[in-house]
Amino acid sequence: MALWTTEEHGGVVVATYDNPPMNYFCAEGAQELAALVEQWADPAVRAVVLTGGQAGKFITHYSVEELLEMARDRDSMRAAGTALTDAYHAMLQALSDLPKPVIVAMNGDAMGGGFEMCLACDIRVAQRGDHRFGLPEVKLGILPGGSGTQRLSRLIGAGRAVEFIMRGRIVTPEKALQMGLVHEVADNALEAARGIAAEMAALPPRAMACAKKAVYRGSDTHLAAGLSQESSNFLETMLSDDGVAAMQAYVDTPLEQRRDWLETPHAPPYRGH
Repeated sequence: MALWTTEEHGGVVVATYDNPPMNYFCAEGAQELAALVEQWADPAVRAVVLTGGQAGKFITHYSVEELLEMARDRDSMRAAGTALTDAYHAMLQALSDLPKPVIVAMNGDAMGGGFEMCLACDIRVAQRGDHRFGLPEVKLGILPGGSGTQRLSRLIGAGRAVEFIMRGRIVTPEKALQMGLVHEVADNALEAARGIAAEMAALPPRAMACAKKAVYRGSDTHLAAGLSQESSNFLETMLSDDGVAAMQAYVDTPLEQRRDWLETPHAPPYRGH
């Protein structure tokens, strides 16, 4: 039985992970998600929302039972080497590299591998409530191995990340917002994420893709190389049909209405890819 189910409306795909009773992630769920990410490369998909299907649980964490079984087989573990984490890294990098917005509705606990998945998304919306987010792996005698050490340090800085990881911290939604781990806290994370996704799906897709490339690739290098990334992506948007259409729609707007045009979500006349 599939652990991920999807629905699509207006170019927005909502993918729900459901693995009762604890909504632990596992190898099967990772393989399914990797296959889905390939499908979401379709230009008809304009935005993706990830969410959890169990009350109070987004993806609680990776199955410790599964990890323990692997750890006990030392010979197989040595033979496999870093293949396990390499595959997980590749899956999350493919998710992050999608040329469209990826929004996660953190509608419950998201720790360990589940939190690492959230860190690979563009926008994180946390649900208000008795939930916990974080990387508690050191308390289990292991390390965040699904890109958590690297993605968290890039998000909040190495100094804060090393303290967070070495203490195995888990935090409430409100504390996560304060630390910059999530973008907002909502009473209904899925409803809020759907709204953001619909708003972004209506925007010029080339601009969405190029914004992601410029920010992510530029942030992993020095300033001069980052500026080069920005310039090349700016040029790509200037040469796109949807960029011309969007700017024309703005120029055609009366001067006194232009601020409202920029401020108000709307369905613009560009739907090209």
